[in-house]
Amino acid sequence: MPTPTPRRPDDLVQLLTRAERLAARRLQAVLAEEGCSLDAWRVLALLSDGEGQHMTAIAEAAFLPPPTLTKLVDQLVDQNLVHRRVDPFDRRRVLAHLTPRGQEYWQRVDRAVRAGWPPLGAGDDELLRSLLDRLAATLEQQAHV
Repeated sequence: MPTPTPRRPDDLVQLLTRAERLAARRLQAVLAEEGCSLDAWRVLALLSDGEGQHMTAIAEAAFLPPPTLTKLVDQLVDQNLVHRRVDPFDRRRVLAHLTPRGQEYWQRVDRAVRAGWPPLGAGDDELLRSLLDRLAATLEQQAHV
């Protein structure tokens, strides 16, 4: 029985890119019905834990440059979905939080996203999450070596 040829890194990058673009396209279609952008969804998801987040942490986690994030958060504030507070532990920093209206909106959007997301199968979602997390951690670790 022949040994399978190992995938080259460019094959893996191609598969990851294809999966990311297809997932984003599907997600954007669901979000559009709720009047939400992909970037706003990422920010709302980060804020949904109720803990409040610093703008720098949000920018990094949402993959947005700080000026773009500031404009987006300004829009979310104008929509009464997000509010800003001075960090009680570091008064030079600002924390973003969901408003009660933002929390309700997030819950509605999250339900729509979950309903529109195709399950992979028994245990495959968690396996994929674990493998992608391991790949990201390995790549980050190698970037610092």
